[in-house]
Amino acid sequence: MDAPLHVVAGVLRDAQGRVLLARRPAGKADAGLWEFPGGKVEPGETALDALRRELNEELGVRVLDGAPLIRVPVASTDDGAPIRLHLDTWGITAYSGDPVAHEHDALAWVALEALDSYPMPPADRPVVAALREPDRVLVTPEPGDGLEAEARWLAVADTALANGLPRMHLRLADTAQRRRLAFELAGRCRAAGAGLWVHGDDALATELGVGLHWRASQLRSPEATALTRRHREAGGRVCAAVHDADELALAETLGVDDLLLGPVKPTATHPGQLGLGWEAFERLRARTALPVYALGGVGPADLVEARRHGAQGVAGIRAFWPT
Repeated sequence: MDAPLHVVAGVLRDAQGRVLLARRPAGKADAGLWEFPGGKVEPGETALDALRRELNEELGVRVLDGAPLIRVPVASTDDGAPIRLHLDTWGITAYSGDPVAHEHDALAWVALEALDSYPMPPADRPVVAALREPDRVLVTPEPGDGLEAEARWLAVADTALANGLPRMHLRLADTAQRRRLAFELAGRCRAAGAGLWVHGDDALATELGVGLHWRASQLRSPEATALTRRHREAGGRVCAAVHDADELALAETLGVDDLLLGPVKPTATHPGQLGLGWEAFERLRARTALPVYALGGVGPADLVEARRHGAQGVAGIRAFWPT
């Protein structure tokens, strides 16, 4: 199989924090769609060298500096398995010149919250998520029995939120305890500006107006499609945990907003279960344009590696739970 095509794209920002999109002209593939400008990496070029050349040719700007944002793998359309393209996206931290459309038919400076209104190729959608959505997800551990244990658990959750945790998933087995702590956490997360998702309990998630998370075992439930649609129509977000290609396709069919995919590495919660590894994670990630978080044996220190394999971010329990 031929090596995947290596393409670079740049995210330029203006003084208001808006990002630059370019519309593909008539006669080109994906004509009329908006993209982050860039192009193919030529033999012997680094990604940054290619980006400097492409943005000078396309926009007339001089790239002074940049940093990797996310490298999105895209699967072939024939059987969905081989990776045919890597979209290597960089945040441009310094450039000179005013962008002019030399090869596109239009340019637009767009606020992050307005990016959804611009139709894009599927490969650009994970880039939007990398710009807007959290890159870390804490999945809560069990607190233990008793009110004292719950109080200690809540104090640690408060510490995580105070440290800037952007997204928390409440995963508790006991129904009564889940309900008590969900009500406690909902207010705390709102005050901290963090998102809260409840695992496996659509009624509770709807009552609290928070995100809903489907466990992989729930994806084949006859009610899952209708409940997912109802939650999203009410303004809620829906996530799903997946472990293989079949579960990924099923979750995408349900209409979820994003995915937790793993385990990437062996974990203490699943002793004896081998992790996917980053290469297998990337091949699965390449099958969808949804944001995908790497789950299982990973922590904040793995974020750069995760982004290099197309992950929106990293998710876990122990590495994210303050000690």
